[in-house]
Amino acid sequence: MSRILVAEDDLEIQEIVKQFLMANGYEVVTADDGLKAYEAFKREPFDLCIVDVMMPNIDGIKLVQMIRNTSFVPIIMLTALGEEQDQVRGFEVGVDDYITKPFSFTILTARVEAVLRRTNHHHEKEKDYYVHEELKLDALGYQVWVNDEEISLTTREFDILKLLMENEGKVLTRETIVEHVWGYEYLGETRMIDTHIKNLRKKLSTDRIMTVKGVGYKLHVTDH
Repeated sequence: MSRILVAEDDLEIQEIVKQFLMANGYEVVTADDGLKAYEAFKREPFDLCIVDVMMPNIDGIKLVQMIRNTSFVPIIMLTALGEEQDQVRGFEVGVDDYITKPFSFTILTARVEAVLRRTNHHHEKEKDYYVHEELKLDALGYQVWVNDEEISLTTREFDILKLLMENEGKVLTRETIVEHVWGYEYLGETRMIDTHIKNLRKKLSTDRIMTVKGVGYKLHVTDH
């Protein structure tokens, strides 16, 4: 049974989410502010965290940063409808997915299942080490190096880079990237991919991730 931490200061939403997840077979621990959520996280292991952006004491962004200092546990962030800046900031600090309020519990269940499924099958690829020019990636160790210098990436940035390295030279559409990295069919804007690619290029100091206009992205292969 997967254990989920729900950090949500709206007690009515918190209780509904808790009951719904429990009815779907999950064990749930709740917290109504960021500090309590972090204390619960330190006390016991979780398979997934659902974190609201706006919370007292420690907000959702800061909470994710604190969790990411020690753990790659999957995190889904709850954001207000239209608050794209929260979503972008969430991805930058290491959120795996986000859901905008108000949300349906069918969507919530689908996202939870997809994130957990993605995590459970993370190590089932045939290959776990990739080298592309100056880039090196260890899939099992979750490490990336550029010219032998280790680079810190968020979980989403890492998974996108891994997918590009698995398919070097091939053009991947935004939809393909979302399907493989997020683990579900994303019905909506795929602009979030552009933000991750921009961050990847900056962190890796590379122009090898090429934009194929109107299609998607590919990892450039140098002709020898």
